[in-house]
Amino acid sequence: MTRIRHQPIAPTRTQRLSTGAEIDAHRHDDHQIVYAGRGVLTVTTSTGTWVAPATRAIWVPAGTVHAHQAHGELELHLIGLPAADNPLSLDEPTVLAVAPLLRELLLAYTRAPLDDTPERTRLRAVLLDQLRASPQQPLHLPTPTAPQLKDLCDLLYADPADNRTLAALAKEVGTSERTLSRLFRADLGMTFPQWRTQLRLHHALILLAENTPVTAVAHRCGWSSASAFIDVFRRTFGHTPGTYQRR
Repeated sequence: MTRIRHQPIAPTRTQRLSTGAEIDAHRHDDHQIVYAGRGVLTVTTSTGTWVAPATRAIWVPAGTVHAHQAHGELELHLIGLPAADNPLSLDEPTVLAVAPLLRELLLAYTRAPLDDTPERTRLRAVLLDQLRASPQQPLHLPTPTAPQLKDLCDLLYADPADNRTLAALAKEVGTSERTLSRLFRADLGMTFPQWRTQLRLHHALILLAENTPVTAVAHRCGWSSASAFIDVFRRTFGHTPGTYQRR
């Protein structure tokens, strides 16, 4: 049985991780804000995976068992907040948009020295104000619990470019299209096309962080063309994959 580390205080610091590096499952008594100033970060819990490039941060509530993984050379910025201080009133992990001002605040607040000065207290207040104003982003890939759904999702985890219809996949896992369609809504809270798009975007962010060319990312993630991939990426993140890589 895997032992879950208990770290009561969520640290506030900057940490660098090499691509592929992991921080094993653990939990804090504090809330935590996790931000990748460079690279792509995934946070995984028992209920799913959240992904955050440099334009997103992840809110991890107190007590949540979670693990981190780095994709690309990761510059990780961590901010701990007491459990009694929940400025976002969020009880589950959530991805938040990071505008340029919020990015600079996150970088400044996790930069040494971390002394408790009046200037730092004011910086924290502005940081929390900006977090409250940050839009929540739909970058959560929920983990299935129903056995038939898990079998199907495992197929697509292994090959996001698998373009088979839900009917064909249902036949592969020995159930009906209608049953799977119902399970996607009941178990994961989204339709099959929505879940597959989320999976492909998660995979695309990781490949882009590893400097995979945009055309190759589109192909490996199942889009019919690079232009189709670019269109979905722009509508989701507000900029093109090429712009994201340059950043």
